[in-house]
Amino acid sequence: MTHPPFDLYPAIDLRGGRVVRLHQGDFDRETVYDDDPISVARAFEAAGAPWIHVVDLDAARRAGSNRDVVVAIARAVEVPVQTGGGVRDGSLLDEGIARVVVGSAAVEDPGLVRTLATSYPDRIAVGLDHWGGEVKVRGWEQGSGRRLLDVAAELALPGVAAFVVTDISRDATLVGPDLDGLAAMRDATAVPVIASGGVGSLDDLAALRALGVAGVIVGKAIYEGRFGVEEAVLACAR
Repeated sequence: MTHPPFDLYPAIDLRGGRVVRLHQGDFDRETVYDDDPISVARAFEAAGAPWIHVVDLDAARRAGSNRDVVVAIARAVEVPVQTGGGVRDGSLLDEGIARVVVGSAAVEDPGLVRTLATSYPDRIAVGLDHWGGEVKVRGWEQGSGRRLLDVAAELALPGVAAFVVTDISRDATLVGPDLDGLAAMRDATAVPVIASGGVGSLDDLAALRALGVAGVIVGKAIYEGRFGVEEAVLACAR
């Protein structure tokens, strides 16, 4: 059986310029992993990561910005950088970012996605962050009252490169991804799906690859030493 390409996106979540992880999106349950995000990005690149995924947590909740750091990361590595958190326009794409992830703004203003995807075809992803199937916005702190598959159907617009689907309840828990939910998402849309949340082992990567999603974002499992980027890249390619 031939599998479609399945890419690893090691994650760098930024808060106050530092590399952190939040447990289930809770800003009061933060772990700081590094004070030098550029060195982390370069290490990911050296280990063979095909992409680097950067999240500006401060911008996501409109409590500051790590924009300068995001741009510096993109300029420090040769591999493409995908970034999300507070994205409301395409300006980061003009500063060396390969792809931006539009989250809250996409849910609140689908017309923005249409405009950006027309101006920057295949460089716009839509971030669909959910808890129990309800899409969350503003740094995961507010409910939208809308269901994941309904929002996905609305935002499956020409030029959208991917849906980044994060199960917040599993994020940074290492309990494994929501395979059933991701399968439903895969079946419901022709837009490539990038999975996020819950990966804790190389077996999880194998399961996602077999599922036929386009990629996976991994953070805590790498930082906690469950596996390395090099091992993960090999698992994604098998």
